[in-house]
Amino acid sequence: MALDRIDHLAFITPDLTGTIRFYRDLLGMELSLGIGHDGFRHYFFTAGHNYIAFFAYDGASAMTKKFHGNRTSDPIGFDHVAFTVETREEFFEWKDRLEAAGIEVTGPIDHGVFWSLYFFDNNNIPLEIAWNLMEVAEAPAVVDDDIPAIVHEGSGPQPGHWPEITQRTAPEDMKPAKAGNAYALRKELLASGRGRLTAAGRVALEQVGED
Repeated sequence: MALDRIDHLAFITPDLTGTIRFYRDLLGMELSLGIGHDGFRHYFFTAGHNYIAFFAYDGASAMTKKFHGNRTSDPIGFDHVAFTVETREEFFEWKDRLEAAGIEVTGPIDHGVFWSLYFFDNNNIPLEIAWNLMEVAEAPAVVDDDIPAIVHEGSGPQPGHWPEITQRTAPEDMKPAKAGNAYALRKELLASGRGRLTAAGRVALEQVGED
């Protein structure tokens, strides 16, 4: 059992229109999904096989601007979001595109394994575009002047550090605890033909008594 990808990263914006302009029209992402009610909105952009999501509501504010990787004592747990491109040509095309749009770009910076461009979106969210020029041949590929002992245990999950499952959810109990903010979205998308259920999703809804 393993988590196979990041589904989405969620952020806050006080300017949904400006955010759509930035991510859809400048970065070229698909505006793929959205729900809004009572002044509260949650919108998703597709980035490869993942999503970047934003909450927008009255009283929201942009992030305090902090450059990628700079040290801070502020109580935040987020640093930046990095995207990747396949070729060096694409990498420099993004540099040119961002600069043409008047976006301040730092880089390219050579990080050994990859090159990076650093910039900010309209919400002061720090973003990176990276191009990998190396592949990891043996993991963990760590170069550190004081390697933590735990790293020497290897790159994969180490057993015995967390309790084993003793109570498993029964199939008949595999259902939501309550409806969330976007509950109505499903019926609207199905009714309009703008969405469709997966096979597993259809089975799950049948099991909870929803057609």
